Amino acid sequence: MGSVDQRTIDWDDGVVVIVDQCALPGDHRLLRLGTVTELIDAIQRLAIRGAPALGAAGALGVALAARHGVDVEGEAERLAQARPTAVNLAWGVRRALAKLPSGADAVLAEALAVLTEDEELCRTASGHAADLIRELCPRRPLRLLTHCNAGRLATVSWGTALGVVWHLHAAGEVEYVLVDETRPLLQGARLTAWELADVGVPYRVLPDVAAASALARGLVDCVVVGADRVAANGDVANKVGTYGLALAAARHRVPFLVVAPSSTLDAHTPSGDLIEIEERAADEVTYWGGVPTAPAGAPVFNPAFDVTPAELITAVVTERGPG
Repeated sequence: MGSVDQRTIDWDDGVVVIVDQCALPGDHRLLRLGTVTELIDAIQRLAIRGAPALGAAGALGVALAARHGVDVEGEAERLAQARPTAVNLAWGVRRALAKLPSGADAVLAEALAVLTEDEELCRTASGHAADLIRELCPRRPLRLLTHCNAGRLATVSWGTALGVVWHLHAAGEVEYVLVDETRPLLQGARLTAWELADVGVPYRVLPDVAAASALARGLVDCVVVGADRVAANGDVANKVGTYGLALAAARHRVPFLVVAPSSTLDAHTPSGDLIEIEERAADEVTYWGGVPTAPAGAPVFNPAFDVTPAELITAVVTERGPG
């Protein structure tokens, strides 16, 4: 499968190495981050993003702090708050921080274990989801629709929702993938389309607002997305626009699957209405490529995520299988 196995985030000689997702699709480049401050900046400007990848970043950030002998607990808290909605970030921080009493080497070993486990869990979870789609959708080849980016760029490698595509594509079972462009930062058009093209999977990019029409016209057999947090009752926080997509899928009786490793499950949050939803800068909406697209000073509502109620979701699939 080539590039789907390449790591998006890794450790190399005392620094965190990431694929700079702000540069894609025009430039595939790596960034070497040697401090927690540099890592937080990369997280907040979305150079590294996606719940599982953020879990890895959290763990590696604690390893950086421990290596430099700074206020590790303080740096860990700062890192955990860099993006509040994705539960994996704080999870990765806590997991590595728990090893601090055993020293910096133990912290790094735990962080590296997080990376290895994420690869394995995402591959297993997406395999279970591929099998479920085969059961739910008799038509072959399959026509899938996805939102945002849930491929290797959102994880350590392989991916969640796009991991499903890699399994099905390898078996010759994918006709095409419809890719929501995912406004306002175009993670679908910039990142998901790049990943699909890189592997040779047929795809088409469509405006987010065209997804409901595609479902109504019978162009989609299954919707498959990732998740940033799954509440205890099964509500799912994901990139904004997921909720509307789930509503349209339910209206047209199209299966709607969420794929995520179990680290994205949040047993401590009873329901989705208790999930903190990050709001991002207004200029993500009012400017594009440095050019204003709205009147100066226009008020903006720019949530990064929304919550899809559990009743609209056919299944949340982890490495344990459908739940």
